Amino acid sequence: MEFRTIKEDGQVQEEIKKSRFICHVKRIYSEEEARDFITTIKKEHYKATHNCSAFIVGERSEIKRTSDDGEPSGTAAVPMLGVLENHNLTNVCVVVTRYFGGIKLGAGGLIRAYAGSVALAVKEIGIIEIKEQAGIAIQMSYAQYQEYGNFLRDHHLMELDTNFTDQVDTMIYVDKEEKENIKAALVEFFNGKVTLTDQGLREVEVPVNLL
Repeated sequence: MEFRTIKEDGQVQEEIKKSRFICHVKRIYSEEEARDFITTIKKEHYKATHNCSAFIVGERSEIKRTSDDGEPSGTAAVPMLGVLENHNLTNVCVVVTRYFGGIKLGAGGLIRAYAGSVALAVKEIGIIEIKEQAGIAIQMSYAQYQEYGNFLRDHHLMELDTNFTDQVDTMIYVDKEEKENIKAALVEFFNGKVTLTDQGLREVEVPVNLL
């Protein structure tokens, strides 16, 4: 599974023309989980004027749902969903709680406020990419291990689970698409005198820089 999602759960609030907008963000993996989160926020903020929600679920964003929760149709949840889509996010649910401050914002103002609330939360909380990496187990001599650090530095890799017996056993994880290139580079680096064994996949979270 490889996809982009929110770095962590959180909330961000701002005030627009005396209305308070609180954007709650949660990483979710099912429609049921999203609906439970929305229900929890609604209970927590039962005095709020509106609790509008949008969520996307699935590695390929198969499920998308929105609720304007009483705001004029199309002014809240669809713009919120649009922000998630623009960042290519999935497995994420956002609920924007609005406490009305007495000044009407108009349709355009509402769209900007709800979309802006989600955009601000995404920016402040951050985005990560869930990537799959392939493991490679490596067996080498102690003499080879003395040189191995240079290879790791050159390829920006980190050694893991290193064991020292009559030889050195260690592990690296690389992006799936880079696995064969790295294996070929290892064989070349050690002049063919190295034992490589494919290990399973693991998921890692890689921060995404928002410009």
